[in-house]
Amino acid sequence: MEKQNDFTKGSISGNIMRLAFPMMAAQLINVLYSVVDRVYIGHLPDASTLALTGLGLTFPIIMIITAFANLFGMGGAPLCSIARGKGDDQRAERIMGNSFAMLLITGVLLMIVCLIFKRPILYAFGASDQTFPYANDYVEIYLCGSLFVMIGLGMNSFINSQGFAKIGMMTVALGAVVNILLDPVFIFVFGLGVRGAALATVLSQLLSSLWVLRFLTGKKAIYRLSLKSMRLDFSLIGEISGLGLSGFIMSITNSAVQIVCNASLQFYGGDIYVGVMTVLNSIREVLTMPVQGITNGAQPVLGFNYGAGAYGRVRKGIQFTAIIGVAYTFAAWLILMLTPQAFIHIFNSEPELIRLGVPALYIYFFGFFMMALQFSGQTVFIALGKSKQAIFFSLLRKAIIVIPLTLFLPTVFNLGVNGVFLAEPISNFIGGAACFITMMVTVWSKMKEE
Repeated sequence: MEKQNDFTKGSISGNIMRLAFPMMAAQLINVLYSVVDRVYIGHLPDASTLALTGLGLTFPIIMIITAFANLFGMGGAPLCSIARGKGDDQRAERIMGNSFAMLLITGVLLMIVCLIFKRPILYAFGASDQTFPYANDYVEIYLCGSLFVMIGLGMNSFINSQGFAKIGMMTVALGAVVNILLDPVFIFVFGLGVRGAALATVLSQLLSSLWVLRFLTGKKAIYRLSLKSMRLDFSLIGEISGLGLSGFIMSITNSAVQIVCNASLQFYGGDIYVGVMTVLNSIREVLTMPVQGITNGAQPVLGFNYGAGAYGRVRKGIQFTAIIGVAYTFAAWLILMLTPQAFIHIFNSEPELIRLGVPALYIYFFGFFMMALQFSGQTVFIALGKSKQAIFFSLLRKAIIVIPLTLFLPTVFNLGVNGVFLAEPISNFIGGAACFITMMVTVWSKMKEE
Protein backbone atom coordinates (compact mmCIF):
# COMPACT_ATOMS: atom_id res chain seq x y z
CA MET A 1 0.00 0.00 0.00
CA GLU A 2 1.35 3.44 -0.93
CA LYS A 3 2.97 5.35 1.91
CA GLN A 4 1.40 8.80 2.26
CA ASN A 5 1.39 11.57 4.86
CA ASP A 6 4.65 10.57 6.55
CA PHE A 7 4.70 12.72 9.72
CA THR A 8 8.36 11.88 10.47
CA LYS A 9 9.34 14.28 7.67
CA GLY A 10 9.34 18.07 7.78
CA SER A 11 8.70 20.45 10.66
CA ILE A 12 6.75 18.90 13.53
CA SER A 13 4.89 22.18 14.14
CA GLY A 14 4.20 22.44 10.41
CA ASN A 15 2.74 18.91 10.36
CA ILE A 16 0.54 19.67 13.36
CA MET A 17 -0.76 22.97 11.97
CA ARG A 18 -1.28 21.43 8.53
CA LEU A 19 -3.77 19.11 10.19
CA ALA A 20 -4.88 21.56 12.88
CA PHE A 21 -6.15 24.34 10.61
CA PRO A 22 -8.60 22.11 8.75
CA MET A 23 -9.53 20.48 12.06
CA MET A 24 -10.13 23.86 13.67
CA ALA A 25 -12.38 24.72 10.78
CA ALA A 26 -14.02 21.32 11.19
CA GLN A 27 -14.47 21.90 14.94
CA LEU A 28 -16.00 25.31 14.27
CA ILE A 29 -18.33 23.88 11.71
CA ASN A 30 -19.17 20.94 13.96
CA VAL A 31 -20.05 23.30 16.81
CA LEU A 32 -22.33 25.14 14.41
CA TYR A 33 -24.59 22.07 14.25
CA SER A 34 -25.86 22.66 17.76
CA VAL A 35 -24.92 26.32 18.26
CA VAL A 36 -26.89 27.54 15.25
CA ASP A 37 -29.92 25.66 16.59
CA ARG A 38 -29.55 27.51 19.91
CA VAL A 39 -29.09 30.89 18.24
CA TYR A 40 -32.33 30.52 16.27
CA ILE A 41 -34.28 28.92 19.13
CA GLY A 42 -33.01 31.55 21.59
CA HIS A 43 -34.62 34.25 19.46
CA LEU A 44 -38.01 32.62 18.91
CA PRO A 45 -40.87 35.05 19.55
CA ASP A 46 -42.81 34.70 22.83
CA ALA A 47 -41.07 31.60 24.27
CA SER A 48 -37.37 32.01 23.48
CA THR A 49 -36.00 31.43 27.01
CA LEU A 50 -38.20 28.38 27.72
CA ALA A 51 -37.39 26.88 24.30
CA LEU A 52 -33.66 27.50 24.78
CA THR A 53 -33.82 25.97 28.25
CA GLY A 54 -35.65 22.93 26.85
CA LEU A 55 -32.94 22.55 24.24
CA GLY A 56 -30.30 22.72 26.98
CA LEU A 57 -31.96 19.82 28.76
CA THR A 58 -31.20 17.58 25.78
CA PHE A 59 -27.43 18.19 26.02
CA PRO A 60 -26.76 15.20 28.31
CA ILE A 61 -28.45 12.83 25.84
CA ILE A 62 -26.48 14.32 22.94
CA MET A 63 -23.28 13.97 25.01
CA ILE A 64 -24.03 10.31 25.68
CA ILE A 65 -24.38 9.67 21.94
CA THR A 66 -21.13 11.59 21.41
CA ALA A 67 -19.50 9.49 24.13
CA PHE A 68 -20.10 6.25 22.23
CA ALA A 69 -18.88 7.86 19.00
CA ASN A 70 -15.70 8.85 20.89
CA LEU A 71 -15.35 5.39 22.40
CA PHE A 72 -14.84 3.72 19.04
CA GLY A 73 -13.77 6.68 16.88
CA MET A 74 -11.22 8.34 19.18
CA GLY A 75 -10.25 4.91 20.46
CA GLY A 76 -9.57 3.39 17.07
CA ALA A 77 -8.03 6.39 15.25
CA PRO A 78 -4.84 6.73 17.40
CA LEU A 79 -4.29 2.96 17.18
CA CYS A 80 -4.67 3.28 13.43
CA SER A 81 -2.04 6.06 13.40
CA ILE A 82 0.38 3.97 15.46
CA ALA A 83 -0.15 0.99 13.13
CA ARG A 84 0.54 3.28 10.13
CA GLY A 85 3.76 4.45 11.76
CA LYS A 86 4.84 0.80 12.17
CA GLY A 87 3.80 -0.07 8.61
CA ASP A 88 1.19 -2.62 9.74
CA ASP A 89 -1.49 -1.87 7.13
CA GLN A 90 -3.59 -4.99 7.77
CA ARG A 91 -3.93 -4.17 11.48
CA ALA A 92 -4.85 -0.55 10.65
CA GLU A 93 -7.71 -1.69 8.39
CA ARG A 94 -9.01 -4.18 10.94
CA ILE A 95 -9.01 -1.46 13.61
CA MET A 96 -11.09 0.81 11.38
CA GLY A 97 -13.52 -1.97 10.39
CA ASN A 98 -14.13 -3.10 13.97
CA SER A 99 -14.66 0.48 15.10
CA PHE A 100 -17.31 0.96 12.41
CA ALA A 101 -19.10 -2.26 13.33
CA MET A 102 -19.30 -1.23 17.00
CA LEU A 103 -20.59 2.23 16.07
CA LEU A 104 -23.46 0.59 14.17
CA ILE A 105 -24.34 -1.81 16.98
CA THR A 106 -24.25 0.74 19.82
CA GLY A 107 -25.95 3.41 17.69
CA VAL A 108 -29.05 1.27 17.13
CA LEU A 109 -29.23 0.19 20.78
CA LEU A 110 -28.89 3.77 22.06
CA MET A 111 -31.65 5.03 19.79
CA ILE A 112 -34.10 2.35 20.96
CA VAL A 113 -33.37 2.73 24.70
CA CYS A 114 -33.46 6.54 24.72
CA LEU A 115 -36.70 6.72 22.71
CA ILE A 116 -38.42 4.33 25.13
CA PHE A 117 -37.30 6.14 28.30
CA LYS A 118 -37.03 9.76 27.10
CA ARG A 119 -39.77 11.19 29.36
CA PRO A 120 -38.38 10.03 32.73
CA ILE A 121 -34.86 10.76 31.50
CA LEU A 122 -35.65 14.42 30.65
CA TYR A 123 -37.42 15.02 33.98
CA ALA A 124 -34.45 13.49 35.79
CA PHE A 125 -32.20 15.87 33.85
CA GLY A 126 -33.97 18.94 35.26
CA ALA A 127 -37.03 19.42 33.02
CA SER A 128 -40.12 21.17 34.34
CA ASP A 129 -43.69 20.96 33.02
CA GLN A 130 -42.99 24.22 31.14
CA THR A 131 -39.73 23.12 29.48
CA PHE A 132 -40.43 19.40 28.87
CA PRO A 133 -42.51 19.90 25.67
CA TYR A 134 -39.62 21.79 24.02
CA ALA A 135 -37.02 19.25 25.12
CA ASN A 136 -39.21 16.34 23.99
CA ASP A 137 -39.88 17.88 20.56
CA TYR A 138 -36.15 18.21 19.90
CA VAL A 139 -34.82 14.96 21.31
CA GLU A 140 -37.50 12.75 19.71
CA ILE A 141 -36.40 13.69 16.21
CA TYR A 142 -32.69 13.90 17.09
CA LEU A 143 -32.66 10.33 18.40
CA CYS A 144 -34.09 9.02 15.13
CA GLY A 145 -30.96 10.34 13.41
CA SER A 146 -28.47 9.49 16.15
CA LEU A 147 -26.93 6.67 14.09
CA PHE A 148 -25.93 9.21 11.43
CA VAL A 149 -24.34 11.37 14.14
CA MET A 150 -22.27 8.45 15.40
CA ILE A 151 -21.08 7.38 11.94
CA GLY A 152 -20.17 10.90 10.87
CA LEU A 153 -18.40 11.81 14.11
CA GLY A 154 -16.77 8.46 14.87
CA MET A 155 -15.53 7.51 11.40
CA ASN A 156 -14.33 11.01 10.51
CA SER A 157 -11.52 10.39 13.02
CA PHE A 158 -10.17 7.72 10.66
CA ILE A 159 -10.08 10.16 7.75
CA ASN A 160 -8.02 12.53 9.93
CA SER A 161 -5.78 9.73 11.23
CA GLN A 162 -4.80 8.93 7.64
CA GLY A 163 -3.69 12.54 7.18
CA PHE A 164 -6.67 13.76 5.13
CA ALA A 165 -7.61 16.63 7.40
CA LYS A 166 -9.13 18.69 4.57
CA ILE A 167 -11.44 15.82 3.66
CA GLY A 168 -12.32 15.51 7.35
CA MET A 169 -13.15 19.20 7.42
CA MET A 170 -15.41 18.79 4.41
CA THR A 171 -17.33 16.10 6.28
CA VAL A 172 -18.61 18.52 8.88
CA ALA A 173 -18.65 21.51 6.49
CA LEU A 174 -21.16 19.78 4.25
CA GLY A 175 -23.50 19.00 7.12
CA ALA A 176 -23.11 22.38 8.83
CA VAL A 177 -23.86 24.39 5.70
CA VAL A 178 -27.00 22.34 5.09
CA ASN A 179 -27.99 22.77 8.75
CA ILE A 180 -27.52 26.55 8.60
CA LEU A 181 -29.62 26.76 5.44
CA LEU A 182 -32.40 24.45 6.64
CA ASP A 183 -32.71 25.82 10.21
CA PRO A 184 -34.49 29.12 9.39
CA VAL A 185 -36.64 27.40 6.74
CA PHE A 186 -37.90 24.65 9.07
CA ILE A 187 -38.06 26.82 12.24
CA PHE A 188 -39.61 30.02 10.90
CA VAL A 189 -40.92 29.48 7.35
CA PHE A 190 -42.59 26.12 8.07
CA GLY A 191 -43.29 27.14 11.69
CA LEU A 192 -41.87 23.91 13.14
CA GLY A 193 -39.96 25.66 15.94
CA VAL A 194 -37.80 23.30 18.02
CA ARG A 195 -38.83 20.28 15.91
CA GLY A 196 -37.61 22.12 12.82
CA ALA A 197 -34.17 22.64 14.40
CA ALA A 198 -33.93 18.92 15.18
CA LEU A 199 -35.04 17.91 11.68
CA ALA A 200 -32.45 20.20 10.07
CA THR A 201 -29.72 18.71 12.28
CA VAL A 202 -30.68 15.10 11.47
CA LEU A 203 -30.75 15.69 7.70
CA SER A 204 -27.39 17.45 7.92
CA GLN A 205 -25.82 14.59 9.86
CA LEU A 206 -27.20 12.11 7.32
CA LEU A 207 -25.33 13.90 4.53
CA SER A 208 -22.12 14.01 6.63
CA SER A 209 -22.26 10.28 7.33
CA LEU A 210 -22.80 9.47 3.65
CA TRP A 211 -19.79 11.64 2.76
CA VAL A 212 -17.59 9.78 5.27
CA LEU A 213 -18.64 6.35 4.04
CA ARG A 214 -18.14 7.36 0.42
CA PHE A 215 -14.55 8.43 1.12
CA LEU A 216 -13.59 5.49 3.34
CA THR A 217 -14.85 3.00 0.76
CA GLY A 218 -13.30 4.88 -2.17
CA LYS A 219 -9.94 4.73 -3.92
CA LYS A 220 -8.41 7.85 -2.32
CA ALA A 221 -8.40 6.39 1.20
CA ILE A 222 -5.17 4.74 2.37
CA TYR A 223 -7.21 2.26 4.39
CA ARG A 224 -10.69 1.28 3.20
CA LEU A 225 -13.76 -0.04 4.93
CA SER A 226 -14.66 -3.56 3.86
CA LEU A 227 -16.93 -6.30 5.13
CA LYS A 228 -13.85 -8.41 5.84
CA SER A 229 -12.36 -5.75 8.12
CA MET A 230 -15.68 -5.47 10.02
CA ARG A 231 -15.49 -9.06 11.26
CA LEU A 232 -15.57 -8.63 15.04
CA ASP A 233 -12.27 -9.25 16.80
CA PHE A 234 -12.97 -8.95 20.52
CA SER A 235 -9.32 -8.56 21.52
CA LEU A 236 -9.03 -5.68 19.06
CA ILE A 237 -12.33 -4.20 20.27
CA GLY A 238 -10.87 -4.36 23.78
CA GLU A 239 -7.83 -2.33 22.67
CA ILE A 240 -10.02 0.20 20.87
CA SER A 241 -12.38 0.54 23.82
CA GLY A 242 -9.49 0.81 26.27
CA LEU A 243 -7.97 3.78 24.46
CA GLY A 244 -11.33 5.31 23.58
CA LEU A 245 -12.48 5.02 27.17
CA SER A 246 -10.84 8.35 27.94
CA GLY A 247 -12.91 10.26 25.40
CA PHE A 248 -15.94 8.18 26.36
CA ILE A 249 -15.59 8.96 30.04
CA MET A 250 -14.96 12.62 29.26
CA SER A 251 -18.25 12.83 27.34
CA ILE A 252 -20.16 10.72 29.89
CA THR A 253 -18.85 12.79 32.79
CA ASN A 254 -19.68 15.97 30.85
CA SER A 255 -23.19 14.57 30.54
CA ALA A 256 -23.31 13.72 34.24
CA VAL A 257 -22.00 17.19 35.13
CA GLN A 258 -24.68 18.78 32.98
CA ILE A 259 -27.39 16.69 34.62
CA VAL A 260 -26.22 17.61 38.12
CA CYS A 261 -25.79 21.29 37.15
CA ASN A 262 -29.25 21.53 35.58
CA ALA A 263 -30.90 19.76 38.52
CA SER A 264 -29.08 21.99 41.04
CA LEU A 265 -29.85 25.16 39.11
CA GLN A 266 -33.49 24.13 38.80
CA PHE A 267 -33.60 23.63 42.58
CA TYR A 268 -31.81 26.84 43.59
CA GLY A 269 -32.84 29.20 40.78
CA GLY A 270 -35.51 27.70 38.47
CA ASP A 271 -35.81 27.53 34.66
CA ILE A 272 -34.08 30.88 34.06
CA TYR A 273 -30.77 29.64 35.50
CA VAL A 274 -30.95 26.43 33.46
CA GLY A 275 -31.25 28.77 30.48
CA VAL A 276 -28.19 30.73 31.68
CA MET A 277 -26.17 27.51 31.86
CA THR A 278 -27.30 26.61 28.33
CA VAL A 279 -25.90 29.93 27.09
CA LEU A 280 -22.63 29.54 29.03
CA ASN A 281 -22.13 26.01 27.67
CA SER A 282 -22.74 27.31 24.16
CA ILE A 283 -20.10 30.03 24.61
CA ARG A 284 -17.65 27.48 26.01
CA GLU A 285 -18.16 25.20 23.01
CA VAL A 286 -17.33 28.03 20.62
CA LEU A 287 -14.28 29.23 22.57
CA THR A 288 -12.74 25.77 23.07
CA MET A 289 -13.10 24.92 19.38
CA PRO A 290 -9.66 26.24 18.25
CA VAL A 291 -7.71 24.55 21.03
CA GLN A 292 -9.55 21.29 20.34
CA GLY A 293 -8.61 21.66 16.69
CA ILE A 294 -4.94 22.06 17.62
CA THR A 295 -4.90 19.09 20.01
CA ASN A 296 -6.84 16.90 17.55
CA GLY A 297 -4.37 17.90 14.84
CA ALA A 298 -1.50 16.90 17.10
CA GLN A 299 -2.83 13.41 17.83
CA PRO A 300 -2.07 11.70 14.49
CA VAL A 301 1.32 13.42 14.29
CA LEU A 302 2.35 12.48 17.82
CA GLY A 303 1.03 8.92 17.43
CA PHE A 304 2.80 8.40 14.08
CA ASN A 305 6.16 9.69 15.38
CA TYR A 306 5.84 7.65 18.56
CA GLY A 307 5.15 4.53 16.53
CA ALA A 308 8.18 5.33 14.33
CA GLY A 309 10.42 5.86 17.38
CA ALA A 310 11.04 9.56 16.63
CA TYR A 311 10.88 10.61 20.29
CA GLY A 312 12.62 13.94 19.82
CA ARG A 313 9.90 14.99 17.41
CA VAL A 314 7.26 13.85 19.90
CA ARG A 315 8.78 16.21 22.53
CA LYS A 316 8.76 19.11 20.09
CA GLY A 317 5.13 18.36 19.20
CA ILE A 318 4.09 18.32 22.87
CA GLN A 319 5.86 21.63 23.52
CA PHE A 320 4.29 23.32 20.50
CA THR A 321 0.79 22.08 21.28
CA ALA A 322 0.91 23.24 24.91
CA ILE A 323 2.26 26.73 24.16
CA ILE A 324 -0.24 27.45 21.38
CA GLY A 325 -3.14 26.10 23.44
CA VAL A 326 -2.38 28.20 26.54
CA ALA A 327 -1.72 31.36 24.50
CA TYR A 328 -5.03 31.08 22.65
CA THR A 329 -7.20 30.29 25.70
CA PHE A 330 -5.63 33.16 27.68
CA ALA A 331 -6.42 35.63 24.87
CA ALA A 332 -9.98 34.25 24.53
CA TRP A 333 -10.49 34.59 28.29
CA LEU A 334 -9.45 38.25 28.28
CA ILE A 335 -11.80 39.10 25.39
CA LEU A 336 -14.68 37.28 27.12
CA MET A 337 -14.11 39.14 30.40
CA LEU A 338 -14.16 42.49 28.58
CA THR A 339 -17.28 41.83 26.46
CA PRO A 340 -19.55 39.34 28.30
CA GLN A 341 -22.86 40.84 27.16
CA ALA A 342 -21.88 40.61 23.48
CA PHE A 343 -21.37 36.85 23.80
CA ILE A 344 -24.65 36.30 25.68
CA HIS A 345 -26.57 38.41 23.13
CA ILE A 346 -25.65 35.90 20.42
CA PHE A 347 -27.88 33.28 22.04
CA ASN A 348 -30.56 35.27 23.85
CA SER A 349 -31.65 38.89 24.19
CA GLU A 350 -34.04 38.60 27.13
CA PRO A 351 -33.06 41.33 29.67
CA GLU A 352 -33.53 39.03 32.68
CA LEU A 353 -31.31 36.30 31.26
CA ILE A 354 -28.59 38.83 30.40
CA ARG A 355 -28.82 40.40 33.88
CA LEU A 356 -28.32 37.04 35.58
CA GLY A 357 -25.98 35.65 32.94
CA VAL A 358 -23.17 38.26 33.14
CA PRO A 359 -22.15 37.63 36.80
CA ALA A 360 -22.52 33.87 36.20
CA LEU A 361 -20.20 34.15 33.19
CA TYR A 362 -17.50 35.92 35.21
CA ILE A 363 -17.49 33.05 37.71
CA TYR A 364 -17.83 30.16 35.26
CA PHE A 365 -14.99 31.25 32.95
CA PHE A 366 -12.50 32.43 35.59
CA GLY A 367 -9.04 31.05 34.70
CA PHE A 368 -10.37 29.59 31.45
CA PHE A 369 -6.80 29.23 30.11
CA MET A 370 -6.11 26.38 32.57
CA MET A 371 -8.40 24.18 30.46
CA ALA A 372 -5.71 24.17 27.74
CA LEU A 373 -3.37 22.25 30.07
CA GLN A 374 -6.01 19.53 30.44
CA PHE A 375 -6.46 19.33 26.66
CA SER A 376 -2.70 19.19 26.03
CA GLY A 377 -1.94 16.52 28.62
CA GLN A 378 -4.93 14.43 27.63
CA THR A 379 -3.99 14.60 23.95
CA VAL A 380 -0.50 13.24 24.64
CA PHE A 381 -1.80 10.32 26.68
CA ILE A 382 -4.35 9.40 23.98
CA ALA A 383 -1.94 9.85 21.05
CA LEU A 384 0.69 7.62 22.66
CA GLY A 385 -1.81 4.91 23.59
CA LYS A 386 -1.57 5.49 27.36
CA SER A 387 -5.20 4.76 28.10
CA LYS A 388 -5.01 4.41 31.91
CA GLN A 389 -3.64 7.92 32.39
CA ALA A 390 -6.10 9.38 29.90
CA ILE A 391 -9.02 7.72 31.68
CA PHE A 392 -7.90 8.81 35.14
CA PHE A 393 -7.62 12.48 34.26
CA SER A 394 -10.93 12.41 32.42
CA LEU A 395 -12.51 11.20 35.65
CA LEU A 396 -10.53 13.54 37.90
CA ARG A 397 -11.65 16.88 36.48
CA LYS A 398 -15.33 16.11 36.04
CA ALA A 399 -16.47 13.14 38.14
CA ILE A 400 -14.13 13.59 41.11
CA ILE A 401 -13.99 17.41 41.26
CA VAL A 402 -16.92 19.07 39.45
CA ILE A 403 -19.85 16.84 40.47
CA PRO A 404 -19.12 16.83 44.23
CA LEU A 405 -18.42 20.58 44.19
CA THR A 406 -21.65 21.26 42.26
CA LEU A 407 -23.59 19.48 44.99
CA PHE A 408 -21.59 20.91 47.93
CA LEU A 409 -20.72 24.53 47.08
CA PRO A 410 -24.32 25.85 46.79
CA THR A 411 -24.79 24.96 50.48
CA VAL A 412 -21.64 26.84 51.60
CA PHE A 413 -22.04 30.48 52.74
CA ASN A 414 -25.43 30.56 50.97
CA LEU A 415 -23.71 30.57 47.56
CA GLY A 416 -26.73 28.94 45.86
CA VAL A 417 -26.49 29.13 42.06
CA ASN A 418 -23.07 30.85 42.28
CA GLY A 419 -21.73 27.68 43.87
CA VAL A 420 -22.82 25.68 40.81
CA PHE A 421 -20.96 28.04 38.46
CA LEU A 422 -17.88 28.13 40.73
CA ALA A 423 -17.27 24.38 40.41
CA GLU A 424 -16.04 24.72 36.80
CA PRO A 425 -13.06 27.09 37.34
CA ILE A 426 -11.92 25.16 40.42
CA SER A 427 -11.85 21.96 38.36
CA ASN A 428 -9.93 23.69 35.55
CA PHE A 429 -7.18 24.79 37.92
CA ILE A 430 -6.82 21.52 39.83
CA GLY A 431 -7.54 19.06 37.00
CA GLY A 432 -5.64 20.96 34.30
CA ALA A 433 -2.51 21.40 36.42
CA ALA A 434 -2.53 17.79 37.64
CA CYS A 435 -2.95 16.34 34.13
CA PHE A 436 -0.23 18.46 32.54
CA ILE A 437 2.32 18.03 35.33
CA THR A 438 1.81 14.26 35.33
CA MET A 439 2.29 14.15 31.55
CA MET A 440 5.52 16.16 31.84
CA VAL A 441 6.89 13.85 34.55
CA THR A 442 5.81 10.51 33.07
CA VAL A 443 6.10 11.15 29.31
CA TRP A 444 8.08 14.30 28.49
CA SER A 445 10.98 13.63 30.84
CA LYS A 446 11.44 10.06 29.52
CA MET A 447 11.54 11.01 25.84
CA LYS A 448 15.12 11.17 24.56
CA GLU A 449 16.11 14.01 22.27
CA GLU A 450 17.26 13.06 18.79
